[in-house]
Amino acid sequence: MVTINKKFRTNARLQNVIFVVLLLLLAFLLGFLALETRIQWDVTQNNRNSLSQASKETLQKLHGPVQVVAYATEQHAQFGDIRKIITEFVVLYQRIKPDLTLTFVDPTEQPRLAKEAGVKVNGEMVISFNQRREYLTTINEQAFTNALMRLARSEQKLILAMSGHGERKLDGMANYDLGEFGKQLVANGFNSRSLNLVVENESIDDASVLVIASPQTDLLSGEVDQLLEYIDSGGNLLWLVDQESLRGLLPLTEKLQLTLTPGIVIDPQAEELKAPLTFALGTGYGQHVITHNFDYVTVFPFARQITINENAEWYGVSLVEVAQQGWVETGELDDEIMFDQGDDVAGPISVAVALTRTVNDREQRVVVVGSGHFLANTYLGNGGNLDFGINLVNWLVGDEELITIQPRATLDSSLMLSEMALTIMVVTFLIVLPILFLLLGFIIHWRRRRIKNKL
Repeated sequence: MVTINKKFRTNARLQNVIFVVLLLLLAFLLGFLALETRIQWDVTQNNRNSLSQASKETLQKLHGPVQVVAYATEQHAQFGDIRKIITEFVVLYQRIKPDLTLTFVDPTEQPRLAKEAGVKVNGEMVISFNQRREYLTTINEQAFTNALMRLARSEQKLILAMSGHGERKLDGMANYDLGEFGKQLVANGFNSRSLNLVVENESIDDASVLVIASPQTDLLSGEVDQLLEYIDSGGNLLWLVDQESLRGLLPLTEKLQLTLTPGIVIDPQAEELKAPLTFALGTGYGQHVITHNFDYVTVFPFARQITINENAEWYGVSLVEVAQQGWVETGELDDEIMFDQGDDVAGPISVAVALTRTVNDREQRVVVVGSGHFLANTYLGNGGNLDFGINLVNWLVGDEELITIQPRATLDSSLMLSEMALTIMVVTFLIVLPILFLLLGFIIHWRRRRIKNKL
């Protein structure tokens, strides 16, 4: 009996030693793997603790080191340890781009450096790349990535928006205007302003792209001639056309070899999604740089059909097709909108086209969209309208490498639980689990005492 007891104790001690050695070895291996490999999971609703694909693509387009200098005190009166907040935010970018560096300067201890840098706010960041700078006072992915996109742009592009005929304004705040889209253009590094061909003597040729956004009155014949000359010289154009009159721009459609069908696109699929029939939903996209990997739904209110005529001068691509089961309604919009086989045009309907040709050894680019509403302040937030609009402009100015989806906004900044969910959590963590642990502890203690008594 003594021999068996002694042998059992020896085996038990040996097992304990082996267990401790294996445990230490496992801890060492886990520590080694933690140093060599980094794996993380983002379980937030909108992946807000990791970078979007758009931000990753933007970082890959920055060929060279990026320096971020944060002018922040040790403690912020409102946000507390702001340096920690900035560090945890910037490290998301450093994981993708290791040569992105972050340094801190205390503006109270080194006011001269802050003044020389032009910093005015505690916590302001100065991002430098290729001897260019961007200043940032907001700490979020969209603002930071947009700053990087502006730095990635080789030079500031000028967008001229034609005015003087009631056009949609890129700086206008009315529902009809394009002010919100204009703000996004500025955020992406573009410079935009209006151009009145009657009042100003400035040449249109200074524009990287000219925007014609739904004029409401007829253009003078001299203005039309200037636009045609601009196209003949190889100028890039974004033309937003609504269902109303072309306002004297019929010669421009002939120059571009396009046919703009009268009438409004009717899309029954929109009604299934509780949207008006006159809201054409873009779900089918052509093979083009603008729409590459673009799988968002776009919304084109009161759209009209645009058809590319066969010609040897322009190479055209239909960018968006809508209303697969819809049609172009050529009659009046009344209470009963029905397809008339004799007059209406059956879908699918093309509502946006891209045209290219070579002029003076340079590629000329034109985009015509059959709905000015889709970029208007009222509808810009629908689906992927903003992303599609930014992609159009990036391609038109020759910066197709910067075509990407805009960084997403945070959706899940707070967690909302129902009363039932809160009750279940309280009962589980404060009652059920403690009782379960006590019961398991009692069973283990009882079994050990029973084995010990047998020995």
